[in-house]
Amino acid sequence: MKCSKCNREAILFQKYSGRHLCEEHFIADFESRAKKTIRQNKWLSRNDKIAVAMSGGKDSSAVLYFLKKAFGERRDIEIFGITIDEGIEGYRDPSVVIKIAEKYGAKCYTTSFKDNFKITLDEIVEKKGDRNSCSYCGVLRRQILNKFARELGATKIAMGFNLDDDAQSVMMNVLRGDAARLLHDQSPREGMIPRIRPFCELPEREVALYALLNVENYEERGCPYSHNALRADVREMLNGYSYRHPATKFALLNLKKELSKREEEENTNTKVCQVCGEPVFGECQVCRILREIL
Repeated sequence: MKCSKCNREAILFQKYSGRHLCEEHFIADFESRAKKTIRQNKWLSRNDKIAVAMSGGKDSSAVLYFLKKAFGERRDIEIFGITIDEGIEGYRDPSVVIKIAEKYGAKCYTTSFKDNFKITLDEIVEKKGDRNSCSYCGVLRRQILNKFARELGATKIAMGFNLDDDAQSVMMNVLRGDAARLLHDQSPREGMIPRIRPFCELPEREVALYALLNVENYEERGCPYSHNALRADVREMLNGYSYRHPATKFALLNLKKELSKREEEENTNTKVCQVCGEPVFGECQVCRILREIL
């Protein structure tokens, strides 16, 4: 098929827009939409220090590449990577992430579960089994990410979440009956570094194509414990439904935005955990998990 904008061969068909795009027009469209998302959400300010949360995979590597390409020439903005080693044997290699960051002119700082909690995820699984490994990992990783970025002076944390990730999160919260997470918005909180998600309105397949065209040496290995995650089941369900109804994931993202706007102010305030000293919403999940596993 020919590109809908020129006479070159198309490399992508956007089912939700009905357009075929060649490589040049795909990249232009992708980057334009990512910039629009940043602009609409007012995610970039003068003198920002942006910490890109990097795993070494396609999404976070592509976010770093995009941010450096789009804003790397600005002298008032600093962009660097941070990566967290969960302690899963044969899975995370921080040196790979560092090389990706350095290739695009960014420093990359590393830390680990072991450094912060004196225990690795493998050791947690050995003690508690792997049934709740993803829940443990997610809670612990989020606190380290916020704390580490804060220590490095970051004003924003850039995440590699794409449209599929956000739609899956909404559906997971529905299936769990977790109203608090459905209603939780992204407004700034004291002690919490604001998150930005430049690719949150871009489908995963387009992020993957963008990474394939622009980023070298990223890793595609899945976590060995991910088979326990509800997300895998939700991903399969949503992909099947979205094939017949292409706007589904956009609709879920819009639902999340609308619910977040309606969140009551009394439920948005952070507290400081009396044990670890980190900002929390309600009970400190990190301290609860550490009580369980240590």
